[in-house]
Amino acid sequence: MADYTFFTNPMSRGQIVRWALHEAGADYDTQIVDWQDKPQALLDANPMGKVPTLVHHHNGHDHVVTECAAICHYLAAMQAPDLMPKPEETADYFRLLFFAAGPVEQAITAHSMGWKPTEEQQGMAGFGSYERTVDALETLLLNRDYVCGERFTMADVYVGSQAIWGTDFGTLPKRDAIVAYADRCKERQAYKEAKAIDNQLIEESKNG
Repeated sequence: MADYTFFTNPMSRGQIVRWALHEAGADYDTQIVDWQDKPQALLDANPMGKVPTLVHHHNGHDHVVTECAAICHYLAAMQAPDLMPKPEETADYFRLLFFAAGPVEQAITAHSMGWKPTEEQQGMAGFGSYERTVDALETLLLNRDYVCGERFTMADVYVGSQAIWGTDFGTLPKRDAIVAYADRCKERQAYKEAKAIDNQLIEESKNG
């Protein structure tokens, strides 16, 4: 048995976790989830039936991790200490990781669904407004190569995935700092390897 069981669908946020698995050099088995026929093993691990879900088989126990940002950090902590933040990088690492998982994700979803909070509602919404969130993301990525400066960390898998998806599919504007950051992340060998696997799975599903 591999160290990890990875429940995913190639047409999902599972692409983020596959990239993280490759960055961490993790030994994993993939379980492809059919949207209409979810396996009981997934439902036992994650009652929401969501992918990605990761099960770590460790020292005779199964540890379930869900939510992409949490999975990314868990893999760094368990498998790839070089992708963890140094003490002086920790603030930036967690700030941008959770900013992307919270306000950026919420803002993009609300914007895509056509919900624009009023000025009064912005105080209740975790992201304020789409425009303010994008401005903040751009500012946080200015004058740095990666989340923690010049060094790639596991936070870049999650933040980078948001930037890549957003600029490729138009859910984020193509501002120079965001596009340049996304392009740097795309050059990672682990990203290319993981993306090739998911692209192949997508093609097979179309032809199957």
